[in-house]
Amino acid sequence: LPPWSTEPITVVVATRGRPESLERCVRALLAGEHTDITVLVVDNEPADDSTAIVVSRIGDPRVRYVLEPRRGASVGRNRGLQEARTAIVAFTDDDTEPDKGWAGRIAGAFAADPELACVSGPVLAARLTTAEELAADSAMAWNKGFERRRYSLADPPAESAIFPFSPGLFGIGANLAVRADVAKAVGGFDEALGPGSPTHGGEDCEFLVRLILADHVLGYEPAAWVWHHHRTGQAALRVQLEGYAVGLGGFLTKIALDPRARAAAARRIPAAVAQLRRISERESDAGSGMPVGAAGARLRGLATGPFAYLRSRRVVRRAGGRVPPLVAPRLPLEIESLSLTSTRQSPPDADPS
Repeated sequence: LPPWSTEPITVVVATRGRPESLERCVRALLAGEHTDITVLVVDNEPADDSTAIVVSRIGDPRVRYVLEPRRGASVGRNRGLQEARTAIVAFTDDDTEPDKGWAGRIAGAFAADPELACVSGPVLAARLTTAEELAADSAMAWNKGFERRRYSLADPPAESAIFPFSPGLFGIGANLAVRADVAKAVGGFDEALGPGSPTHGGEDCEFLVRLILADHVLGYEPAAWVWHHHRTGQAALRVQLEGYAVGLGGFLTKIALDPRARAAAARRIPAAVAQLRRISERESDAGSGMPVGAAGARLRGLATGPFAYLRSRRVVRRAGGRVPPLVAPRLPLEIESLSLTSTRQSPPDADPS
């Protein structure tokens, strides 16, 4: 049986202007089997009071409404970290429905392994009734399997030749939990990345890679899953895929801007190119629901990402927001010299995304 704990947990849902899907998500959280839960609904730069109305209509004391004047998922998650009063803080998106056992199994994973700083889990399709939903599920590959995993600099995964710069390998922001003190210590989420910013994405993979580089241990708990409502139309799916590519370009730009990270990542460029090729092939095989011109949109997104990140970073810093360094200045030299310089080759059929 998967580990279980009743330790109190806070779930942060950053949202903006999607009251129907938000209500579905919050009601799923409240219907879960873990009862010592607080749900923080962070309303980012709202255009109206629809989110506040939803929270009021739900009328459960376990749900708190937090008004955040700045836009962006990373801003909302950081505000949630600031507001939370529990040792464990989880994050999900307003277009998910967490499983009834999700919160208890997240808490259980931390209780069973005190070394874990962060836990992620599978993101499964809530519906697969349209060609676009099928294509999204295949192309994005958010389900990382059903084997419990641990990731750290001390024990690199054999299947990822670009570790520790492995976007998507460790999990995604729709199903993520952290020890609050650790997340705060590394600087929280980079507010120049993610939905609601010019980069549209990349905030979750950057945060997880930064945790690894800070010598923390990440875990993957396959029993802690959420259901995700994929885009149902080609136009929305095209925008989503291009946005992820912009975010990836922004993440790669942040690596390039850090001298120590850049030196380590440069040795992994051939493996990174091979991984991008595998991702392209996976998207090409995703079926008839894939938008026409998806490959071109991905290339445009990657090319746009560096400019979007630089612009977004300037805006965030002027607003007094958070742009934490990818590699902390206090990183021990032995970690930098031993772990970040090792290179390996993945098996030909591996997909280390």
